[in-house]
Amino acid sequence: MIRVATLAIPILAGIQATTAGARSATSLERLLAAHNAERARVGAPPLRWDMRLAQAAGSYGPVLARLGRLQHSPKASRPGQRENLWMGTRGAFSPEQMVGTWISERRYFRPGVFPNVSSTGNWYHVGHYSQLVWRTTTHVGCAIYSSRTTDYLICRYSPPGNIDGRLVP
Repeated sequence: MIRVATLAIPILAGIQATTAGARSATSLERLLAAHNAERARVGAPPLRWDMRLAQAAGSYGPVLARLGRLQHSPKASRPGQRENLWMGTRGAFSPEQMVGTWISERRYFRPGVFPNVSSTGNWYHVGHYSQLVWRTTTHVGCAIYSSRTTDYLICRYSPPGNIDGRLVP
């Protein structure tokens, strides 16, 4: 069975959603809490959960499962949103570990004007992190989509961050 989860646990695109096991509303609350703990650490205001963003994120899960790899959705299909993606072995990672992968990019992050915010010289090394802590982003919605072997975490953010020429403190 393929499961999609969002905070309200809706049925998305005809795929059965479930609250059983690790994909319960509690897991999604933990995703939000992991985001907000890091934002608090850097003095950014907390994000609020957005069901519309969560549903949009969940609808992209089947695409990732078909691809079998991470590839961002076309920006035209998500106006006013940014997207963080993660994948790993099904059932092997907690929500905190999933988000923690993005937070671990902090080691390369340096405050500055985007995209010049990476100690490596490549903003791709910190792009998930900088979106996660972007001060003017106020809402997030995430979905965990599971194939037979892989969990995909898709988080959508609004208003979008990672805007060229903007300061990332």
